[in-house]
Amino acid sequence: MKTAGRLATVRAARNQAMRIRPSVQLLLQLARLYGVQTAYRSAFGQRRQASAAALLTALQALGAPVAGINDLPSAWRQWRRGLWHRLVEPVNVAWDGRLTPLQLRLPASESDARVSCHLKLESGEWRHWDWPGADLPVVEAAEIEGKQYVVKRPVMPGRLPPGYHRLTVELKRSQGETLIISAPRKAYIPAGEADGRAWGVFLPLYALHTEKSWGSGNFTDLQSLISWTGGLGGQLVATLPLLATFLDETSRPSPYAPVSRLFWSEFYLDIASIPELQKCSPAQALLASPAVQAEIQALRSSPLVDYHRGIALKRKILEEICQHFFAEPSGRLEELRSFAQTNPAFEDYARFRAACEEHGPSWRQWPQPLRDGVLREGDYAEDARRYYLYGQWLVQQQVAELSQKAGGDGVRLYLDLPLGVHPDGYDVWRQRDAFILDASAGAPPDVLFTRGQDWGFPPLHPQRIREQGYQYIIACLRHHLRHAAALRIDHVMGLHRLFCIPRGLGADQGVYVRYRAEEMHAILALESHRHQTVIVGEDLGTVPWYVRPAMKRHGLHRTHVLQFEIPFGWHQGPPLLSRDAAASLNTHDTPLFAAFWQGADIESRLSMGLLDEGWAWREREGRQAARQALVDFLRRQGWLEATVTIDALSVLKACLAFLAASQARLVLVNLEDLWLETQPQNVPSTTEQYPNWRRKARYGVEEFCQMPEVLDTLRMVNQLRKQGKSQP
Repeated sequence: MKTAGRLATVRAARNQAMRIRPSVQLLLQLARLYGVQTAYRSAFGQRRQASAAALLTALQALGAPVAGINDLPSAWRQWRRGLWHRLVEPVNVAWDGRLTPLQLRLPASESDARVSCHLKLESGEWRHWDWPGADLPVVEAAEIEGKQYVVKRPVMPGRLPPGYHRLTVELKRSQGETLIISAPRKAYIPAGEADGRAWGVFLPLYALHTEKSWGSGNFTDLQSLISWTGGLGGQLVATLPLLATFLDETSRPSPYAPVSRLFWSEFYLDIASIPELQKCSPAQALLASPAVQAEIQALRSSPLVDYHRGIALKRKILEEICQHFFAEPSGRLEELRSFAQTNPAFEDYARFRAACEEHGPSWRQWPQPLRDGVLREGDYAEDARRYYLYGQWLVQQQVAELSQKAGGDGVRLYLDLPLGVHPDGYDVWRQRDAFILDASAGAPPDVLFTRGQDWGFPPLHPQRIREQGYQYIIACLRHHLRHAAALRIDHVMGLHRLFCIPRGLGADQGVYVRYRAEEMHAILALESHRHQTVIVGEDLGTVPWYVRPAMKRHGLHRTHVLQFEIPFGWHQGPPLLSRDAAASLNTHDTPLFAAFWQGADIESRLSMGLLDEGWAWREREGRQAARQALVDFLRRQGWLEATVTIDALSVLKACLAFLAASQARLVLVNLEDLWLETQPQNVPSTTEQYPNWRRKARYGVEEFCQMPEVLDTLRMVNQLRKQGKSQP
C-alpha cells in the first residue's frame, strides 16, 4: 500500500508538472516579448533564473494584462495581435544617413497593394517614394487569429541628413508612422583633436566655497574655479549633478535623486548677482540686517552644508525681490513673460512646485485632478508660483552666463546626467507614462551588497518611451548638452538594460528589463554632435560583456578609475588606458586617494557596521598587496624614483603623472586629493551613518588656489598633457 501510495503521489506530481510546464514556458516567452530577461549572470559568475512570481509581477508593472497564470494565453495573443496590427515599428535608425530596410507587417490581402512613403524631414522638407507591392518579396508570414499577415522590407533610396524625421507609410487600407533617427555612428569627438589630451579638475559645487558664499558654492564660485583652472592650462571643470532637488527638512540631499532632470537647482543661485537686487530696497535692507548676516555667518562656519537653512535664507531674500519685480512693469518683466510663453514647461514646473507646498511633497497623495496632472488657479499659492518661475528664470540666466564665460576662458563644464529622478518629483508626475511606476531601479546582489540595492526611483518604460519618440530623454540630454563640453552618463549600462524591482519584492528578486540600445546610442550620437559635446559613460561595476564594445562602436568614452585597476595584472605590465578613456584616481563613490592609501575607508566602514572583522581583515590584506603592486609598477615605469620616500603624497603625484602622460583623452584631478583629504563626499549604502553630499571642502577657493602642493601638481599635469608623452 505504501508503494502504491508513493506511485500515486509521483503520478499526481508529474501530471501537475505537465499542466504547469506549458504555463511556465508561456510566461518565459511573454516576459521576453516585453523585454524582461528571464535569467542573468550574477557578479559571482552564477546564472540566476528569475522566479515565476518575479516575472509575473514585472509583467504587471510593465502593463501586461496578466493578473495570474491563467491570463498568460490571452496576454500572449494580445501582444502578437498588437505586433502584427502595427504596420511599422515606432522608431527606426539610419546610421550615417543610411536607413536599414523597413520592416512592414501587413495583411496578406494587401500584399500586392502599392506602398507609398512620405518622409517629412526635420527641416520641413518632404520626400516621397512608391513601390508596387508585387515587386516587394515576402520575407516572413504568419497567421494571427485566422488572418494571414506577411512581412516586406522596402529599401529607402538615398541618404538622409542628420535629424529626427517622420515617415508615414500608406497602403490601400492601412497606414503607419515611424520616427527615423538619422545619426552619425559615433558620438562627437572634437575635430583636429582626436589625439588631444585634455585635463580638468573635479569638486562638487555644494562643497566649493569662497569668502563671499553663503555656506556652500554658487554659480559665481564655480566661475572663479573655472577661471583659475584655465589659468593653469586646464580645459574642464567637473562637478556633480546641478539639478533641482527637494530641500525640505525631511529630504535627503542627494544630487542623484533630483526633482527633475530638466531644471537646475535654485540652491546654487548667487543672490548678489541678481540684477533686481540693486533696485529692491526692502531686499537690500533685509540682506544687511543683523539677523540675516548672522545666519550667513552661521552657514559659513558650519563644516557641513545645511541645504534647508541655506535655501530658506536665499528664499527669504528672493521673495522680497520677486514681489518687487512683479509689482512694477519693466523690460525684464516682459522678458520673463516672453520666456514663460516660449517655454511653457517652466510655468508648469513652477505650478507643480507651488502645489507641493500647498498639498504636500508627494503628488501621489494629492486630490485626483491634481494627481492626474491638472493644475488650475487656486490649486496653489500665486506667490509660490511666481517665486519658482522667477527663480528658474534666474537660474537659467546664471548657468548660461557661466557657460559663456567659461568658453571665453578656454574651459568648459563637465556635467553629470543622473540615471533617475525622485518618484515624487516633477518628471514622474508630468511624464508618468514614460516610467514603470510600480517598480524601482536598483542592482542585483554582489560582494558589497549581498541583498541587492533598491535605488528608490522608477525606471523608464522601454516600450512607452519608444512610442513617445524618446521625447523625454532628448529633452534631458539637451538641457545638459547646451552647456557642457563633456557629459557623464550615469550607469551607462542603463542604455541597454536596467535592474528593476517590482513593488512588493526584495532587491534580490528583481529582473533585468531591456531597452533598445541602438536607438539610445543614435540619440546620444546625434545630440552630442549638435552640441559638440564629448560623451563619457560610467561603466564601473558589473558590466555585461556587450556594453563596452557598443560604447567603442559608438564613440562613448570609458570611465577609467585607477584604484579599480590596481589588482589586475600590474605585475605583468601597465594597465591599458585607451584613447577613449576619461581617467581619474577615484569617483564620488570611492575613497579619496589618501584614504585609499592609508586604508582609512576600511576602518570607517568597519566602524559604521558595513564590514565585519573578517571582511575588514581580508580588505586590509588586499589593500596592502594593492599598495605594493602600485609602488612596484610606478618604479618600474619610471614615475617613482627608488630614492623617493614612499608616502601618500609622493605616490599620488606619481599616479597623476602616469595618468597625465597617458593617451587617455580626458584626465580629471579631484582637488581634494591634492591636500590629501581622507573624508569622502559619499559612502554608498549609508544614510544616517554618514553626512553624504554635505561635506564642504577643507579649504576655500582663496586658500587652495595659493597652496604650493596644489599648484605644483596641476602644473605638472598640464606640462605632461601638453608634451603628449606616451605611457612608457
